[in-house]
Amino acid sequence: MDDNIPAIAGGTPIRENKIYYAHQYIDDADIKAVTDVLKSDYLTCGPAIDRMEEKLKKITGAKYAAACSNGTSALHIVCMALGIGEGDEVIVPPITFAASSNCVLYCGGTPVFADVDPKTYLLDPKKVEEKITEKTKAVITVDYGGQASPLPELLDICRKHSLKLIEDAAHSIGTVYKGLGAVGSVADVTTFSFHPVKVVTGGEGGAITTNDPEVYSKALLYRSHGITRDRTFMEGESEGPWYYEQTGLSMNYRMTDIQAALISSQLDKLPEFKARRQEIVRMYDEAFSKIPGITVQQEIPESDTARHLYVIRVQEGAFEIDRAGFFDALVKENIIPNVHYIPVYLHPYYRHLGYAPGLCPEAEKIYREMITLPLFYSMTDSDVSDVTEAVKRIADHYRK
Repeated sequence: MDDNIPAIAGGTPIRENKIYYAHQYIDDADIKAVTDVLKSDYLTCGPAIDRMEEKLKKITGAKYAAACSNGTSALHIVCMALGIGEGDEVIVPPITFAASSNCVLYCGGTPVFADVDPKTYLLDPKKVEEKITEKTKAVITVDYGGQASPLPELLDICRKHSLKLIEDAAHSIGTVYKGLGAVGSVADVTTFSFHPVKVVTGGEGGAITTNDPEVYSKALLYRSHGITRDRTFMEGESEGPWYYEQTGLSMNYRMTDIQAALISSQLDKLPEFKARRQEIVRMYDEAFSKIPGITVQQEIPESDTARHLYVIRVQEGAFEIDRAGFFDALVKENIIPNVHYIPVYLHPYYRHLGYAPGLCPEAEKIYREMITLPLFYSMTDSDVSDVTEAVKRIADHYRK
C-alpha cells in the first residue's frame, strides 16, 4: 500500500470499522445442521451427502449431482471423466481463478486461452471459434462474477465441432439463463464451489451436475480414488460384500457430511441470498453510473444473476492515480477491496510453460483497471452507501 495516499476527508476514513469484499453468513439453522451431523453416526460418506445432492438437483434442474471436496477437485474430476489427456487442448478464459485452467494441466492437456468480451468479461464465443483446432476436446466457460456465460452461442460452437462444454459455475449458483434454465442443467457438465466467499458456503466443498449418466458414473469413481464397489464397473468377480476394486487413478476428493449439512442449510436460503445481492447490485449500478471514469460489468438481459462479485473498472488515464492508487485509497477509507483476477497465463508458472503477455488483450486491459468491491448478503444499506461514497470521494479528488 502507498502510505502517501491519505483518507480523503481530512485524514478521517469514511467508516470506523473495516468492511471486506466478502463475508460468509451463518445462522442458527446452519449451526444446528452441523451439530446434528456431529451427533449422528456419520461424519463422512453418509446421508447428508445424499440430501445435499438432491437439493442441488432440484435447484439446478440437473438429472445428476455429485458432491466433492472443493471447486478445484470438481474441475479435475470432470476433466478426467471426459477423458482429457496428453495432446488434448481445452479452451479456457484468462479472467478466472487458476483452477479453471490448472485442471487441464492436471490431466496432461493444454489450456488454450481465448479472450473475453470487454463489457461482460465472459468468454467471447467469436474468440473461442478462432482457437479451435483438431486437438480441441472441450471448452471451459466461467460464469464470471455470477453472470451466466453466453451459453447458446457456446453450445452451438461445441455441437458444431463435437466438443464438450464445461461450465465453471463457482460464482453462479442460483443464476438462471432465461429460456434455457438454471445454471447446472444447461452445459454438458457444470462445476460448483462452496468456498466461504461464495454465495453458498460449506466452509469448503464442490459439486458436479450433469444430465449425462456416463459422466456422472465416472464422477462418482474419480471423487474417491478411482475405487468402486459398483459391480457394473468391476473387472473381476466379487469375492464378498467387502470387495472393491480400483479401476482408475484419482485422489480422495470426497466431501464430508459436516460440509454437506452446512451446504444444504445454506441452499435453503439461496433465494434470500440472491435477492439481497441483486438489491445491492442495483444500488451500486445506480451510484456508479453517475461517476465519470468508473465503469461496471455489463449484464446480458438473459441472465437472472445471483451475483458473487461486484467489479468496477478505474478507467486508465481518467484519474491522477491508477488502479493500484485507487485500491490503496479505498483501503485508507476502511473499504477493503480485492482484484479478481490476474489473467492466468501471466502467472510465473504459466510463463515458464511458454505463455506470454499479449495473448488476450481485452483480458489484460480489464485486469489493469479492475477492483472488486464488497458484496455479501449481510451488508446493510449503510454499508453500501459507505462504499459508494468512498468511490465517489476518491474519484472526485483525483479526477484529472
